[in-house]
Amino acid sequence: NKRAVEEKNMGPTVKTFMTRCIQCTRCVRFITEVAGVPDIGMISRGEDAEITTYLEKNIDSELSGNVNDLCPVGALTHRPWQYHYRPWELKKTETIDVMDALGSNIRADAKGAEVMRVLPRVNEGINEEWLSDVSRYAVDGLQRQRLDRPYVRENGKLRAASWDEALGVVAARLNAAPADRIGVVAGDLQDAESMKAALDLFRALGSANTDCRQDGAALGYGPREGWLFNSSLQGIEDADAVLIVGANPRTEAPLLNARLRKGWLAGKTEIGLIGEQAALTFDYNWLGAGSKTVGKLPKAAVDFLTKAERPAIIIGSGALTGANGPAVLNALGALAKKVGVVAEGWNGFNVLHTAAARVAGLDMGFVPGEGGKTVAEMVKPGALDVLFLLGADEVNATASDAFRVYLGSHGDRGAHGADVILPGAAYTEKSGLYVNTEGRVQMAERVVFPKGQAKEDWAILRALSGFVGKTLPYDTLDQLRTKLMADSPTFGRIDYLPAPASFDVAALGQKGDLGDTAFSSPVRDPYLNNPITRASVTMAELSAQRIAPVAIAAE
Repeated sequence: NKRAVEEKNMGPTVKTFMTRCIQCTRCVRFITEVAGVPDIGMISRGEDAEITTYLEKNIDSELSGNVNDLCPVGALTHRPWQYHYRPWELKKTETIDVMDALGSNIRADAKGAEVMRVLPRVNEGINEEWLSDVSRYAVDGLQRQRLDRPYVRENGKLRAASWDEALGVVAARLNAAPADRIGVVAGDLQDAESMKAALDLFRALGSANTDCRQDGAALGYGPREGWLFNSSLQGIEDADAVLIVGANPRTEAPLLNARLRKGWLAGKTEIGLIGEQAALTFDYNWLGAGSKTVGKLPKAAVDFLTKAERPAIIIGSGALTGANGPAVLNALGALAKKVGVVAEGWNGFNVLHTAAARVAGLDMGFVPGEGGKTVAEMVKPGALDVLFLLGADEVNATASDAFRVYLGSHGDRGAHGADVILPGAAYTEKSGLYVNTEGRVQMAERVVFPKGQAKEDWAILRALSGFVGKTLPYDTLDQLRTKLMADSPTFGRIDYLPAPASFDVAALGQKGDLGDTAFSSPVRDPYLNNPITRASVTMAELSAQRIAPVAIAAE
């Protein structure tokens, strides 16, 4: 008999052709075992058997797009890309993802000047063969809200300007201001080369007001191991006890969350949590809400780490921000030393970053110099005369009365209110170095060229240095990388994962009052957490789907 099956609505990422389905249940196994969200299953028997979702609802997973890769017959396909291209029309480029701090290996496929799709590349040490929905489907945001020409604010309104005029205005402001009244903030998606150029320029101008920590985390001082995910992403599967502090791995790093679930599912990993009680995909023991718990950790919590052969602590940015961030870091370092988190051949002290640019910035010293201001201090009224935002969109600069310059790719939060806008390149439009949360340096490759008159960020800063009379000592990207690697040798070890290193973990941070602050994840909405995702239609649909159950419950 001929057999027809009604199409299913599985959400914004999955388009179904269910008459093709052969009931292999690959999608069921992935969504249940790996993603940990049993939303897909099989109903009926015999020739009536069919794959469907629970009560025909959308798939509620940050990894839902992987079922499309797994389907062997095309019954599940990528809804956002449907009918947009033919595969043989695409130019394929192997590069690196920057939507989170894991540095997932991806292949970006372009048609003409547009990136059409992103697919995962196998890297067992980082993303295995999976990819998060944000990394995969945010590519439509690369075409929207783009800055494609310089702008200068005149009489309260922005008008298009030439490069020479825009750079001349910025240079005049920088030269007129005292060195301690200018500052630069680096954003979450910046490549190492652009941050190095900005750091060199502002140091040449005599400014110590440089910061890459938009979230204000108390990191960047002491040994490099103090801000890395030292056990490695693959190595966290070997931990038999994990304490998560101030982080939500499901929203901040879905692929790390899948690895934690793998260990828990095998019955070898016990997990504790200090912070907000999140809907993670594994069972955990909730120990407390914040810094007060860190100061007085229950005996049972200490014991479950002490008795473990390979204990690990995962610290999120949510625990390290605020005035008591250094004290929390110091207390967690003392705990790590007490329970043996750092031992010979094992380093389980892990910092989970949320920004692809953060570790590179910390590695090169993109933190306030002696007497320099932090991000929070720079944006206060009257703090600076000139504030340079290098792709910095997550910092609230509306209170600042400084002359604001924004260099970035999208007309997002950072560009709003800027006095001069310099159009830069998105991550698919430049070759650059990124360092992931475990300290692995990786090379991203250019997929397409920048839009309109936009230029690569480092080249804009190099041109600006000539206008201010502090010409930077490099004219090409290779020369810049040579300088970067000479000043910070870690950037020369591309695709190299640091071996577990012992260090004085108890010396991190500063002793002080822990206070009573509740920890919360800095990623409130994983689908709208940077300029590219906020410009994406698919991400807006996923965000609306995510908050819809909350709205219904409130009604």
